[in-house]
Amino acid sequence: MSNDRSASSVPSPLAVLWGKSAGKAGGRANLLLQHLFDTAAVAELIWDHYLAPSVRQMLDGIAGAGGGRRLFAWLCGIHDFGKATPAFQHMDAAGAARVLASGLTWDQRTVERYRWRHDRAGGVLMRRYLTEVGWLKDSIGWVWPLIAGHHGLFPTLGKAREPERARGQLSGKAAGWDMARRALLDAFTRAVGFDDVAEAEPLGSPSRAVQLQLSGFVVMADWIASDQRHFEGVDDFEQVSLQGARARAEKAWGRLGLRGGWGELREPDGNIFQRRFGDDPRPSQAMVVDVVRRMEAPGLVVVEAPMGEGKTKSALVAAEILAARWGTDGVFVGMPTQATCDPMFTNVRSWVEAISPSLASQVALLHGKRMFNKQWQDLLEDPAPDDRFIGVAEDEFGLADPYAMSGGSCCSEAVAERHVPAEWFLGAKRGLLSPIVVGTIDQLLFAATRTKHVMLRMAGLAGKVVILDEVHAADVYMSQFLVEGLRWLGQAQVPVVLLSATLPPTQRRELVAAYLAGATDHEGTDASMAHAVPEPTGYPNVTAVWSTGASIGHLVESCRSWRENLQVGVEVLPEPVSSPASTDGGVHAGDAQVLSLLRERLAEGGCALVIRNTVLRAQDTFNVLRAEFGDEVRLLHGRLSASDRADRTEECLRALGPPQQQGSGRPARRIVVATQLAEQSFDVDADLLVTDLAPMDLLLQRIGRTHRHSGVHRPGPVSEPRVIVTGFLPRDDAPPELSGAAEAIYGRYLLLRTAAKVCAAEGGRWSIPEQVPELVADVYGPDQYSVPGNWAEDERQARADWETRQRARAESAEPFLLTRAGEHTRRTLEGLHSGGVSQGLSEEHHQAVVRDGDRSVEVVLVRRDDRGFRALSGRSLGPQGEASRDVLEDVLGGTVRLPARLTEAAESDLGPLDGWRGHPWLRYSLALPLDASGAARLGDFVLRYDSLLGLVVTEPRR
Repeated sequence: MSNDRSASSVPSPLAVLWGKSAGKAGGRANLLLQHLFDTAAVAELIWDHYLAPSVRQMLDGIAGAGGGRRLFAWLCGIHDFGKATPAFQHMDAAGAARVLASGLTWDQRTVERYRWRHDRAGGVLMRRYLTEVGWLKDSIGWVWPLIAGHHGLFPTLGKAREPERARGQLSGKAAGWDMARRALLDAFTRAVGFDDVAEAEPLGSPSRAVQLQLSGFVVMADWIASDQRHFEGVDDFEQVSLQGARARAEKAWGRLGLRGGWGELREPDGNIFQRRFGDDPRPSQAMVVDVVRRMEAPGLVVVEAPMGEGKTKSALVAAEILAARWGTDGVFVGMPTQATCDPMFTNVRSWVEAISPSLASQVALLHGKRMFNKQWQDLLEDPAPDDRFIGVAEDEFGLADPYAMSGGSCCSEAVAERHVPAEWFLGAKRGLLSPIVVGTIDQLLFAATRTKHVMLRMAGLAGKVVILDEVHAADVYMSQFLVEGLRWLGQAQVPVVLLSATLPPTQRRELVAAYLAGATDHEGTDASMAHAVPEPTGYPNVTAVWSTGASIGHLVESCRSWRENLQVGVEVLPEPVSSPASTDGGVHAGDAQVLSLLRERLAEGGCALVIRNTVLRAQDTFNVLRAEFGDEVRLLHGRLSASDRADRTEECLRALGPPQQQGSGRPARRIVVATQLAEQSFDVDADLLVTDLAPMDLLLQRIGRTHRHSGVHRPGPVSEPRVIVTGFLPRDDAPPELSGAAEAIYGRYLLLRTAAKVCAAEGGRWSIPEQVPELVADVYGPDQYSVPGNWAEDERQARADWETRQRARAESAEPFLLTRAGEHTRRTLEGLHSGGVSQGLSEEHHQAVVRDGDRSVEVVLVRRDDRGFRALSGRSLGPQGEASRDVLEDVLGGTVRLPARLTEAAESDLGPLDGWRGHPWLRYSLALPLDASGAARLGDFVLRYDSLLGLVVTEPRR
């Protein structure tokens, strides 16, 4: 045997056992031992060039004596051990003939009648062999599920066993099968550097969270080594060797352009803010930096600070310090919406470029509409779609083939300089594996679901710092997944930074308790877990918690904001919401009141933001205001086409953004009518805010859009900050009348309590941000604040209804959570997916899992007339809707989201145009053709796209 421990002297059965058929290995079968070597060689490169220092250090500790790399290669390579069975070997005719000719036989009727998946077979058989060589029960217990689950699902031992009715024929009752498997295991184990299988036993057991991440790296190595473009079959046993596998793995790694993040960082000095952002830190930013420098272990950091305080910069610098101290290699920044991801993508690229110029090209934008992000598209120098790796076909063995490619040419011998992460990272389920990621918070929530290949998502979070912005936006349903995710991240010792301007104290305590429950391996997440952590006493504030194993540590600090408090005047504009009262002109009374108010307040000019709680209200208000103010009014909501929404958002930010970004200057008068889109990461500065009633935390977010920047000229009537709250009708002797639509969105309880605070403050002022924590706590804390006496019974009933709904919504998430209640302290991954969602899910279905409410779908609007199809923009398409590359952006720009009540009809009645069926981006799109008048019928509804109003939905009268 040569120095690279070649397999040339291995017994002859290994010369015929195949791992990849000729059809899946470039025309020649790949012998099973060669595929194990290929995967181990890829694993070595993952260790050398991708894994974070913290992950390598952890694996070194488990393996003992710095043997993590060798153990990692062994665990990844042995994944397909279960293919050395008749259950698998009979499935390819050519391969089966060679195996049978060698003397390894099977009962053909039995192997055709019964099925035993090779992943499960490998796990069960490995348990037997490891037991025989003397591995400890604990070691076997965590290793075998890595093999049994490498196709995406972790079975129970009972489900993994060979079917009894097969009577041992699937594993091989004929002489030679057991000997062949032992030879395979021994040959592979010796080749990667162990004297025997017994020596390969790890000295310790990783946490369950680390096992899940490790499983993801096994899948990653397998998928890379299964790419026939780089790993053509080796069917000559004399050519099988680990040395050869290493050579082709190196070549494939170079072609694919794979790499990790920043590697090992030196801890930044005190001048870090100046060097990264060109500014000195504000007091709250300096406070965050000081706290993360003093943490004794990786942990959770919760930053609560006002809008515009600079929380994002604080988090990025904190991530840099945490990475340097604890050996993490990248960052995931999770944002509440796709729209908020795009500007963050730009910010993160600039930040990492300041760390190292080469890092900017390693930032991935991860959300379903990144194709509309012009910066992302400009950075994609390859004209082919960036989802070429998304194709999933069924291989001839009945298992999902996740490494099947959906087209595109092979990588060039030398990878050209890229401006985005390697294409491999951009395939389905792999986005979080990119070194640095900006995406929606859904990406983290998906990692907390009991879905197929969840290990890839968790592996993508291993060795990163996780930053989640605006976590207050997670409702009770989403919070179940956030809490579950924090549990797993805490157990894996992944540093997490949470940001919020309006976080209710109860939610903060819940998030802290969840992380600590994972870090300390406890089942419960009740408040007792965070009992020793004191409440912040000021605002802005930071709360940091961690576990050293022996004890829980914490730091809680607060300071003053860098800005003086804004004294925001509070007014109420009563609206008879329960009455369809209209003026003589057919204008609703509420819109007429807003018109009258703006006519008065903007008489000398100024910029107003009007926020409505529904698209229909926003459209109606826009129509009324436009009739008076003409082109000075803009409309922004979620039912605009992707192109129109992007253009209008950019225009609003340009006109009402920070003074240095306003270009030609702030308009003399401007009115923006918007929906909840304006609540989050919408950096506009209005002189006056008119808003529908919403729960206090969201109301404060809206207030954050007024008098936001200094150095802005404001006309006299709007020179002082003021919020005018409407959308409800206060009454002297009874609770207020609330909008039915608002109650459907937010619930009556929180609206009542917020209305009480608003009415109490009418004619006075709120001191912002100083009063933000108090206002939020008063509304969300049941024992801290009460409504007027004549509201009490209504509030009591509303609270009871709210609590019932909250419990129901929380319980409805339980079937999808990664871990079932009562199982968080289990030691291994066995049975993790029992009862879970096993099928592949589209992004929209994933979102339906982690976000509450009725599922909605997007459609692509196209125009159809006697000349054929055209994009919504008017550009012509082919006879069957074919879209060439130069019109593709126009076609996709017509994407619009339908109301949830139209989902069933859309999925039933709509599909791609005939000319889209072979297009990588359009083949799954639902086309909604509009007639010459711009209208279409869908179910019982008539839809019309208006260039000003966006999508207008009406139900025909019956």
